[in-house]
This record gives sequence, structure tokens and C-alpha cells, in this order.
Amino acid sequence: MTGRGVAVRSVAAAVAGALALAAGPAAPSPALAGAGPVTAPTSARAGSGAEPVARRGFVALAAVDPTVLHDLRYTTAHNFVGEPVDGYHRPVCLLTRSAARALHRAQTRMLRRGYSLKVYDCYRPQRAVDHFVRWARDPDDERMRAEFHPRVDKSRLFADGYVAERSGHSRGSTVDVTLVRLPAAPTRPYVPGETLVDCAAPRAERFPDASVDMGTGYDCFDTLSHTDDPRIQGEPRRNRDALREALAAEGFVNLPQEWWHFTYRPEDFPDTYFDFPVAWRSPAGRPGGPSASRGDADGRVRWRPVPGSAR
Repeated sequence: MTGRGVAVRSVAAAVAGALALAAGPAAPSPALAGAGPVTAPTSARAGSGAEPVARRGFVALAAVDPTVLHDLRYTTAHNFVGEPVDGYHRPVCLLTRSAARALHRAQTRMLRRGYSLKVYDCYRPQRAVDHFVRWARDPDDERMRAEFHPRVDKSRLFADGYVAERSGHSRGSTVDVTLVRLPAAPTRPYVPGETLVDCAAPRAERFPDASVDMGTGYDCFDTLSHTDDPRIQGEPRRNRDALREALAAEGFVNLPQEWWHFTYRPEDFPDTYFDFPVAWRSPAGRPGGPSASRGDADGRVRWRPVPGSAR
């Protein structure tokens, strides 16, 4: 992946044309625990029934860089749970502003080389993590095993670290991401009930999502997903290294157990696990949408205090 000379402006235009195609099956990885005290807000106002909102500092990635492709899987049934995940109301990537800006810089770097970043998951509300935990504790629900964990029994998911009760994604600076060679190829939507293929099968056999070959599919519960697994060689090894190097140059740190999982550091909220839903209007207005008149067309958060959150 050494090609240079691809103009950012022309490539960005190609990416914009591919955005609609990439908005199909789409962010996250198995929930892994984070450290520190938990202060996840649960309501906007006691007894109000309103959804919780984010602190100032969260943005929609599309407002910072509209060229990054989105394939947000947890808004669809194409994930290890097999259904849309709690808290994912809209296919939007929300991140802390610092993480979004860093991802923009990494995207600029990759566009020059003829590639685009594609996000699978960004901020993840605590209610989504709770959904994962309920699923993991149900031994009878194995509808997606053939693709996502064919060699791992559900009884091992907690012990092996694939699922935990807290996720770094809920702090807002973690993203699940891959690379796509430009121009991005069109992808087909996942059809619930279709025959599933092992996430560690050869790329030509796995579900097509237009990404480069990383050796496994996204959210593959297998040691082959470990970033430096020695069995991953050739093109998949070069692709993993290229992704990690581009993101590390902008301050992202990879989780060694998942080639797709990166956290921007220092985190804005290292000790806080949020629970506001993933939606255009919570926390940020959709760029150019109805809330733009309130001054948040750039993705800024309309913030008000939340019980249990720190100012």
C-alpha cells in the first residue's frame, strides 16, 4: 500500500459517491472492560422520562469528515447478536470531538494513498453493552454462531474476554474501523436468515463488505483476530499494519485482541461510561438538519447537566 499522488479532493468526491452504498450493514466489536469508576448517566432529569444527553464535546463524525465510510452493524441484524442492538436508533457515528478530529487526520493520510477508513462502531451506549451481556448469558441463542463465533462456545465468552459488562466504546473515544480501497465497491445488504459463513474463512467466501482483506471479518470471536497473530501473513498482514500505523500516527492505540479496535488517547472522559442513545438529535443535530438553526450544524452537543455526570 505505497501508492501516492491520489489527490485528496478527487478521492473525497469518490468517497462521497460511495457513502450511500456504505450505509448498509454496519461498529462494534465485543465489549471489553475499561478501567476506572463508572458514572454513566441514565436520565436527563429525574422523573422526566427524557432520553439522556451527552456532555459537550461529542460530535457526529460526518460533521467533522463526511468522507469516512460508515458500515454501522449494530443498527442492523448483521452482528453477533442477530438483531438491532439496544440504543442504536440511527446509523450515525458519534465520538468525542478530539477523537473525531484525529480520525479525520488519519483519513486524510489514507485518502492520499487511495484508501478510505470505514467505521463499524463508534460511541456505544451502556444499554447496548447490557444487551450484549444478556445475549451472552442466553445459551440457547446461537443464531449467529456460524459466522461470528464458530469455534468459541458461549459459555466461554466472558472468561475469554469477548464480552464484558463495560466497554471502552461507552467513553466516546473508541472506534472500530477498517480500510476500503477506492473507488469503493458496492455491497449488498445482509438478509436475515441467509446462510452464514465463518468469519475466519478466506475473504472470497466471507460476507462481502468492500473492505480490504484483514484476515478475518469484523467482530470475529477468534484468536485470528488478534492484531499480531503470526498466522496472518501476506496481504492481510500488510493491511493490518497499514491501518495501525495510520491511526497510531494520530494518537490511536490498538487493542491487541482486535485488529479493528482503536482508542484515541488521552481520552476526554477516561472514567465515564455514557448511556445516551445513538441518534442524530442525541447528542448532536444532523448536519444541515432541523436542529441546525440552534447552532449545532457542525455536530456540537446541545448539553444540559445529567445526574451523576461530572461538569
